[in-house]
Amino acid sequence: MDDFPEELESVVGENKDNPITGTSAGMADKTAHPTEAEGDYSTIDRIDRSIVISDYIRSLSMWCLRILFIAAAAYVGWWTLGQFWQGVLPVTLALILCTVLSSPNRWLRQHGVPGAIAAFLTIGIFFAAIGAVFWVIAPSIGRQSQALYFQAFEGILSVQLWLQGPPLNLNSEDLSSFFNEVATWMQNQAGAIAGEIFSGLGMATSVVVTLGVVMVLTFFFLKDGHRFLPWARNIVGETSGWHLTELLTRAWKTLSGFVRAQALVSAVDAVFIGFGLLIIGVPMALALSVITFVAGFIPIIGAFTAGALAVLVALVSLGFTKAIFVLILVVAVQQIEGNILSPLLQSKAMNLHPVIVLLSVTVGGTLFGIIGAFLAVPVAAMIAVAFRYFQDMTSLRAGEKSADDLHYQSAYGPLAGRHMEAEGGIFRERHYQHLISHAEANDLSVPDFIDRDRTEVDFDELRRSALKKRLSTARNITTQAFDKLRKRK
Repeated sequence: MDDFPEELESVVGENKDNPITGTSAGMADKTAHPTEAEGDYSTIDRIDRSIVISDYIRSLSMWCLRILFIAAAAYVGWWTLGQFWQGVLPVTLALILCTVLSSPNRWLRQHGVPGAIAAFLTIGIFFAAIGAVFWVIAPSIGRQSQALYFQAFEGILSVQLWLQGPPLNLNSEDLSSFFNEVATWMQNQAGAIAGEIFSGLGMATSVVVTLGVVMVLTFFFLKDGHRFLPWARNIVGETSGWHLTELLTRAWKTLSGFVRAQALVSAVDAVFIGFGLLIIGVPMALALSVITFVAGFIPIIGAFTAGALAVLVALVSLGFTKAIFVLILVVAVQQIEGNILSPLLQSKAMNLHPVIVLLSVTVGGTLFGIIGAFLAVPVAAMIAVAFRYFQDMTSLRAGEKSADDLHYQSAYGPLAGRHMEAEGGIFRERHYQHLISHAEANDLSVPDFIDRDRTEVDFDELRRSALKKRLSTARNITTQAFDKLRKRK
């Protein structure tokens, strides 16, 4: 208490009778019921409003400054990502492809196949299966596409004739101009979509080169991917390596779970919709089912686009009634998938709210086109994994949870959890030492958060008690200061 005047030190010492209010028995009656001669001191425990407002403004300005720094760092990171997008995109696509191929590659390695041969066989079998699918559907598309074109042309003419007749009686020239504009718009949209695909995949390079880079990266990731985490731990250090290993393991399992769940959901949609299209008799049913499977990897938007294409083909080739049947089929399958199958599978893999999925697809599609819409949900899932890991470590550091309360995905996770728990104990102890800066004068002691049983400690009560004691001491000092000033007058 060296900061206070010598004449007030005795006052502080006398006010230890009540550890909560800090008021001695004699002073309680005097300050609680002041006489008119002495004056009304009920407003002693107040400060000017401007001080409170200035404190708010100071806190707000500090937060604004922090947000500006964060925004500037995010902008620099975004600009850097754009500069290296040609290299980032193949790496991202290769990692997503590895989530599909890692299981068969691991199976081959476990059965004695060398790493390079196992990676080569896995990639070869995968692309051979894709080629076989296109080899099967290509003749069907070639046979039926020309017939579908004439049917579409015939359907447009019949719609024009119907609109020119009663009861609408529209002008034939206006109708021709309208349909020509629609056809031009569709051609432009198709060209824009194709341009987005090629520009997103290749940027300055060609699609073939980009796909070649993806295949090479996939080969090396499958061959040497198991060496990455030990190498990263040696680079960043022991304790940081524990956290990095746990975080990357969670991210990898989440990404793998998402890709597998989305592939299963898309396969179910493709099988049931394709089977229904075959029963109804829609042309190119197999090709439409393959398009449904591929489009299913773009959540919400992909399913809608594939379903609209199937309905359009049915309308052009089979008429309005069959198109209604196809629409009912597509809506029924997508409702079952969206309300039962997809939440059941993807909630375990990603645990993302549908609003987050929709927003991520919208933003990704707006910024990067079709490639952005395809990568939006995996990127959102990775951000969610990092945020949840940050929340877990924050809970350990704040003392809300113990290391045994968390669920880990790697063998290094418990080590990272116990390290953060011990670091949190030291952090909390230093916080209370800073908060109670006059521990000896206030007759307070800082609890030992590491050695004491956490079930016997009510941290909220400790905080309240410490703050009450500091507040009561300051209040009594202020009261006695005003009293001495009044007596001098």
